[in-house]
Amino acid sequence: MGRLFGTDGVRGVANADLTAELALGLSVAAAHVLAEAGTASTGHRQVAVVGRDPRASGEFLEAAVVAGLASAGVDVLRVGVLPTPAVAYLTGALGADLGVMLSASHNAMPDNGIKFFARGGHKLADELEDRIEALYEEHRTGAAWERPTGAGVGRVRDYDEGFDQYVAHLIGVLPNRLDGLKIVLDEAHGAAARVSPEAFARAGAEVVTIGADPDGLNINDGCGSTHMELLRAAVVEHGAHLGIAHDGDADRCLAVDAEGREIDGDQILAVLALSMREHGGLRSQTVVATVMSNLGFKLALEREGISLVQTAVGDRYVLEEMKEHGYALGGEQSGHVIILDHATTGDGTLTGLMLAARVAETGRPLAELASVMERLPQVLVNVPDVDRSRVTTSAELASAVAQAEQELGATGRVLLRPSGTEPLVRVMVEAADIEQAGAIAGRLADVVKSALG
Repeated sequence: MGRLFGTDGVRGVANADLTAELALGLSVAAAHVLAEAGTASTGHRQVAVVGRDPRASGEFLEAAVVAGLASAGVDVLRVGVLPTPAVAYLTGALGADLGVMLSASHNAMPDNGIKFFARGGHKLADELEDRIEALYEEHRTGAAWERPTGAGVGRVRDYDEGFDQYVAHLIGVLPNRLDGLKIVLDEAHGAAARVSPEAFARAGAEVVTIGADPDGLNINDGCGSTHMELLRAAVVEHGAHLGIAHDGDADRCLAVDAEGREIDGDQILAVLALSMREHGGLRSQTVVATVMSNLGFKLALEREGISLVQTAVGDRYVLEEMKEHGYALGGEQSGHVIILDHATTGDGTLTGLMLAARVAETGRPLAELASVMERLPQVLVNVPDVDRSRVTTSAELASAVAQAEQELGATGRVLLRPSGTEPLVRVMVEAADIEQAGAIAGRLADVVKSALG
């Protein structure tokens, strides 16, 4: 069996790869492992917070997770449809022993996923995920669980207060109000369809929403952070100051300026870094990002006297680096932004609020704030249906990459990596000229197909 856990939990096609049986078994295993690992508090019954995004499959998967946890003696607080960062926040705020979020984030509707949070609302280390997976496999192949009976089984109740509790937290950490700003929000028909508009409105903004009518089937469908066209048009149509786009579980935030131009995660990080430095919150004058960050981002930070630490792709690796060294700000070009003083994971609504707060505070347009960095042309090609496990071992591919790097010289770079959440290989090429970047990326994508197909 291949490793179940990817870079962001267990993910796959719901009811095919990710079945009710798998969800139930992993939940039981997680309850046992987290208790044994000491992440569960002692002296009382374990408590879990369980939330989901609006996908139709989340309904039966939630039932399976809740059944698994309760059968292991865990009391469950079911918070319903809320963003991933809300589940992480509530896990910490309520003193729960673990949290579970059912979502496939930006993936298409047929997919779903399971993310576990440890006590405090933190993502699990690889070692804990490996132990959960090993225990699940042991019992799947024949070993019996220890099962409580009678009063020992877990109790389940809905925790409807979670919505207001999370929104109040978001408003409470804002440095200033958003009065006078008109903002378009694209909720991707996802988990933040209620939360995000409520938070922005309470903060004083005039809010226009699109993609805020989830029906269980339309999540991420032509909208949200992976499809920015509707948001760009809506911002211009409504004469808004800016637009904010989330993905299905709202752990991402991308933005649009008043002219309809996209502002990516690197630019958002640059704006927030300068804001936090000005207010004394940028610890060690350092930002953490991944190797996918645009070279223009690195150059902008250097010019401002801010250090950049880069990690492997995945917000979990950004977070690990931040926690280990006490950094306050980190994230990814894709829009996962972690503000560690206020969140334990990427929080798209919080990020959007903080970005809008900087616009309101300075009175400067978002385009002007984002111009602190110039994005170098970057082309990303996804190559599906290949053996992603051989990316680092293929001699043919290594030779093609070496040739491309020689051609680019110091003016660009090449990055090939297997996706941690989807069955494909990502080819990224950065160059001073977009046509050169596109030509090299296309050539490398062809080699990936022939060498790994």
